[in-house]
Amino acid sequence: MQYLIHHMLSESAAKFPASEALVAKNHRINYEDMATQVVNVAGNLRELGVKRGDRIAIFLPPDSSLPLAIFATAQASAVFVPIHHGLFPDQVLHILNDCGAVALITDATRLERLRNVLPNAPALKLTIVDSTNDVSNSLETYSWKSLCEHQSSTSDQCIERDLAAILYTSGSTGCPKGVMLSHANVIAGAKIVSDYLNLSNADRLLAALPLSFDAGLNQLTTTVLQGATTVMVSFRFGREIVSQLIEEKITGLAGVPSLWSLLAQPSSGLGKQPLSHLRYITNTGGAMPQTLLRQLQDLLPSTDIVLMYGLTEAFRSTYLPPEELKSRPTSMGKPIPNTEILVINDSGNRCKPGETGELVHHGPTVSMGYWGHPDLTTQVLRPHPDPLPGHPNDALVCYSGDLVRQDEDGFLYFVGRRDNQIKSAGFRISPNEVEDVLCQVAPLRQVAVIGVPDTVLGQHLVAFAIPQENAGALDAATVLADCTSKIPRHMVPKKIHFVSELPMTSSGKVNYPALRDEESSN
Repeated sequence: MQYLIHHMLSESAAKFPASEALVAKNHRINYEDMATQVVNVAGNLRELGVKRGDRIAIFLPPDSSLPLAIFATAQASAVFVPIHHGLFPDQVLHILNDCGAVALITDATRLERLRNVLPNAPALKLTIVDSTNDVSNSLETYSWKSLCEHQSSTSDQCIERDLAAILYTSGSTGCPKGVMLSHANVIAGAKIVSDYLNLSNADRLLAALPLSFDAGLNQLTTTVLQGATTVMVSFRFGREIVSQLIEEKITGLAGVPSLWSLLAQPSSGLGKQPLSHLRYITNTGGAMPQTLLRQLQDLLPSTDIVLMYGLTEAFRSTYLPPEELKSRPTSMGKPIPNTEILVINDSGNRCKPGETGELVHHGPTVSMGYWGHPDLTTQVLRPHPDPLPGHPNDALVCYSGDLVRQDEDGFLYFVGRRDNQIKSAGFRISPNEVEDVLCQVAPLRQVAVIGVPDTVLGQHLVAFAIPQENAGALDAATVLADCTSKIPRHMVPKKIHFVSELPMTSSGKVNYPALRDEESSN
């Protein structure tokens, strides 16, 4: 019976012990060995003092250690907090302190980058690294390899409703916030996606999305649920992904629009030889541009393209069956299995077909809310707006903040966002976080960052900034280049306008819609 995340692994190891579970570069691990190493690490974590509900941050590149660490943390009855491998030290520190992580699993390279910030993480007690050689660290430090190899065991100490994971995602304001997922949430997502994608033990999925993303994590959990194979990949160019598709005979690939744009370039080599084994690709993280969709259809004539919509707070909400793609290429599709999707107007009532309202998600993948932010949680997770007669209204639904409309046949279409949140290249970006960095690197009095429609990225960032008095002449290119030392490139604005004032609302707040209108008119 699967009610905890690591039960998916133990059951697949029992059914398919010799099947390939993980592939990373030249490292291949079968299910029996994966399960053994996970048990060892979990038991050793418990012996090191990790308790039920403790948060363990995992800051690793996309290699075989990352999935092992995730499942081992779950089996230790702790909470895994995967951190995107490209984040900067201050961003990692925010996550460590926000969730109160007691342990950090990382590699020597990243540990060195964090050397100056880790003393500012008071809850952190120990680090686990790939190599303890030449590691100077005030914390207790242990070898990842020794934890994998030292035989140990542990017993289940939690239930399916316990917190299992915290995924950090930027909201419309402030720093990234941690979305809390239970064991039941993660397992439900794995089962639902496995169902509508018809996954089996024969599938081989290329993990091109970070496991710190809900869609990336789901690729791992669906493969483990089915006893299939996860192929980890690190890439800069499209041709590197195409090479893995061919060499590893990949059957499924999930991506975001920027990834598909990379693969659609002639230099990637996609389409130059048949990929008869590539059964499907799935898109998430923003609408697929229609020109790009047509390119992929031409390049992959025998591959199903599955368009999906979701949000970390409720995982996946809708998908468009491949057979509907030709007639409804702009649709988000219909609800995923075991899920109810409602379109609710400002009065709290269901919208009629064609009317625009907020997408509301009801089902087993609705998260537990935001770590440490009960007020924000109650804004997003609320009672069902239209419960069935006689049903207790204690199951919370997720108000997405996304505006959609539904046609007469029940297919949904995305309209826009209620707030100022920016989605670019599959990343959810807080304008405030970018604004803060711009003010750090240049003498700026006030900054406002907006998202502008982009056919490749979904949105790109544009900044409006008021220089401080006596700041002198500022060079936009220099300011933006300086940002790259503090935030990842996907968070750096494409351009910056220096202005004398910003439009304001009657309540004294920056009028972001007015800025978007101004930028679109230029």
